[in-house]
Amino acid sequence: MRVIWLIFGLFVLGLGCLGVVLPLLPTVPFILLAAFCFAKSSNRLHNWLLTHRLFGKMIQNWRQSGAISTSAKKMATLSIALVFSISVITGVKPLILTIQAAVLSCVLLFIWTRPAA
Repeated sequence: MRVIWLIFGLFVLGLGCLGVVLPLLPTVPFILLAAFCFAKSSNRLHNWLLTHRLFGKMIQNWRQSGAISTSAKKMATLSIALVFSISVITGVKPLILTIQAAVLSCVLLFIWTRPAA
């Protein structure tokens, strides 16, 4: 079972790293999930992630107080707005836009109601 957690952890870590440079891919949820997977599979990778200069602080903030940094909140909001704008521009059906708007609004509500780090 540890091998499965390790493989999945490496996969979501890769997605999180892509999210650093791709504005439409979220970083924080994937890094938090990778930390969870590594805690179940590899102490070495888990400790590496916790002490990583880019990712470590966001994991610690989340663990200690469920906090998300203001810059991460702003970036998530920008990404969500961009995704929704692309959907509108490309002519996605109104029903799909309505569903997308509802889901993305819930995501934004969750993000902005977390404490700021």
